[in-house]
Amino acid sequence: MNRIEEHPHLEPSWPDDGRPIVFLGDASSALERRLIKEWTERQAEGHPSDLIWIPPSRRSRRAHHADPILERRLRSGDNALLVPLRVAWLPPERQGKRSVTLVDLLKFGDPRDPDPIRQYLILSRSPDRCRIVMGLPASIDEILDAHQQSVETRTPGEFVGHRAWLALERAERRLRGNRYKVPKFVAEDLTGSQEFLDTVAKVAEDEGRSIESAQRRSQRYLREIAASHSPMVIDLIANAIHWLYRQGYGAIHYDEDEIRTLYELGQDHPLVFLPSHKSQLDRLVLQYLLWENDLPPNHTAGGINLNFFPIGQLIRRTGVFFIRRSFKDNELYKHVLWSYVDYLIEKRFPLEWYLEGGRSRSGKLLPPRFGMLSYVVDAHAREKADDVYLIPTSIAYDQIFDVGSYAAEQQGTDKTSEGVGWLIDSIRTLRRRYGDIYVRFGEPISMKAECIPEASSTERSLNVQKLAFKALRGVNKVTPITPTSVVTLALLANETKAMTVEEIREELRSLVGYIVRRRLPTTERVRFGGTIQVREVLDRLREHNIVTRFDEGPVPVYRIQETQYLAAAYYRNTIVHFFVTGAIAELALLHAAESDQPDVTDVFWDEAMRLRDLLKFEFFFSDKEAFVEELRQEVNRFRDGWESSLADGPGGARDLLGRLRPLRAHWALGPFLEAYVVVGDALDSWPHDEPVDTKQFLAASLALGKQYRLQQKITKAEAVSQILFKSALGLAANRQLLEPHDGIGAERSAFAAEIRDVVRRIDSIETLSAGQKAGLV
Repeated sequence: MNRIEEHPHLEPSWPDDGRPIVFLGDASSALERRLIKEWTERQAEGHPSDLIWIPPSRRSRRAHHADPILERRLRSGDNALLVPLRVAWLPPERQGKRSVTLVDLLKFGDPRDPDPIRQYLILSRSPDRCRIVMGLPASIDEILDAHQQSVETRTPGEFVGHRAWLALERAERRLRGNRYKVPKFVAEDLTGSQEFLDTVAKVAEDEGRSIESAQRRSQRYLREIAASHSPMVIDLIANAIHWLYRQGYGAIHYDEDEIRTLYELGQDHPLVFLPSHKSQLDRLVLQYLLWENDLPPNHTAGGINLNFFPIGQLIRRTGVFFIRRSFKDNELYKHVLWSYVDYLIEKRFPLEWYLEGGRSRSGKLLPPRFGMLSYVVDAHAREKADDVYLIPTSIAYDQIFDVGSYAAEQQGTDKTSEGVGWLIDSIRTLRRRYGDIYVRFGEPISMKAECIPEASSTERSLNVQKLAFKALRGVNKVTPITPTSVVTLALLANETKAMTVEEIREELRSLVGYIVRRRLPTTERVRFGGTIQVREVLDRLREHNIVTRFDEGPVPVYRIQETQYLAAAYYRNTIVHFFVTGAIAELALLHAAESDQPDVTDVFWDEAMRLRDLLKFEFFFSDKEAFVEELRQEVNRFRDGWESSLADGPGGARDLLGRLRPLRAHWALGPFLEAYVVVGDALDSWPHDEPVDTKQFLAASLALGKQYRLQQKITKAEAVSQILFKSALGLAANRQLLEPHDGIGAERSAFAAEIRDVVRRIDSIETLSAGQKAGLV
């Protein structure tokens, strides 16, 4: 008896609907042909059926031409039912999962694609690992109608063979799991499309090249760009990721309900994951989480700089596709890239990229890059999908192993180039304690609901920008507050002195109360009623040389290492966005309190909007109407009906300011605006008849910032940062202050004075905060 016959539960049911049946056999070996043939003969039992072989989808796929017998059968006119069949080979089951391990690979190679000798061994020893798979049947008339309506260049027989492959892939995926939902026929699908070929021909004509030359280039570009998933490599890398992150981190925490929501949404729509980018581990963490929960792997856009041996070859097989940094004038490359994105969207394969473009060196989200998002918006506009959902994704860490290099880069050190040496150093750095990892998914954003239909080019650009900023605000909204972030916040707010654990707890008391009242997301229940959590965080920070401890006195005291303020600020900056609106309210109230108007309502709101504009290159604000409502709600937490107090004049504004606890402007905005002071002064002293050279200007600003810090003209060490200087320079460029023109000197002086006035008020807020803590206010 055939070994498969001993396991009838492994077999598909007979597709009997009364019509003649044509089985389309997809076999890569003589044994697979025998198993399929025996199954059809055994199951037929008098049913009229034929078995025709199609080119094998595994092993070599060089022979694309259909069997002439199939071509003739399609013209027979009996509208038979076409039923694809394949033999699927499964890995051994371990702890309820069938995935490939390194041991499997070292022993015999990929157990999902065994060579003929191993197929015989598997069938004889573990017949449960051999399954007959049946693809979704279709009638000849249905297939021929689909062929006529398609824009493909294949013959009917080749079209049927390709459709059979796809049907078998879907059927086998139901057996193996969604984690292996990957495209296997990208090149065949794209280069077989008449629409694709027509555009290639048009580009060739425009460039004065031959069509054959352009087709070869397009195929080369597609090989350069496209991911080439391998289920075996997906499993191996998933196991490697688990080993790697456990070198330095404990667990990956996430919400299973959010995962279920993504799974259900992804059944009907393409998903675009837009994660925050804090660490080199980000993609690996998300990749492992999706694999662990049997979600399809993402197609992740990566820079061509990552395509180095052996990493490029490996990550391409786990879903990374590579994009050149610049291809503005290469129309054929653009066409291939656009076609590839269109294909992924149309086939509902999930995508992923970093909207920020690169890793954040400051802890805050970076301004968005619009390129990839514009391609997806265009694909949606071309109706490649009814809707596309953007998934804001926050990946947070108790501590980040790359933070030391980020701090060095902010001080002017060049970024380390990626390569094998960089990879080895990164793995070595991981062999310390860094805490846990937290993944949170924001509210999915419907492209259909957000985009203007039939948009003009201007409206299309607005669609892209609106989606990008909404996605980044979505990331910020779900980014959890970690114990590390609040402890570093307390230390930075008191950076001129060392603090005991009890003093840190007292510093955090009102802040933690505010976090709880607002129901802000946290990694865990905040337990600052005791000293254990604070001490644990301080010990981890001390282990990584961010914090130093002096314990020769009666009570240990802690402070930030003199050279580690930027590293500590990184953790604070990951959560600072939660406090910016309140900080703006404080500064606007103080400005109103200094006014001589009898009613300071307009003074307050005008100043709040001016501060929003001043900080627009640092933070992602809601649109103006939403921002006004957010600010109104923020002050409402401390006093209902507070706006009526503004009608009472400066005294009412001052009374309101005294009710706000904790005050936040000095630590939430102070470091950023002190950096702006440095840039404002450097710009004011720049020759008025010379355009600003960015590289020279940033170097001059860095030197001036260090001088101001030594002179105590600025009080925040973390304000001396090239990242913050670049943001301030962006604001100056927005205000037309970089190029020479009439009156530029006065405009630059006014810019510097504007920033200094805000910093003066921040100093006043800090003094008021100290008075509140001392019980003097």
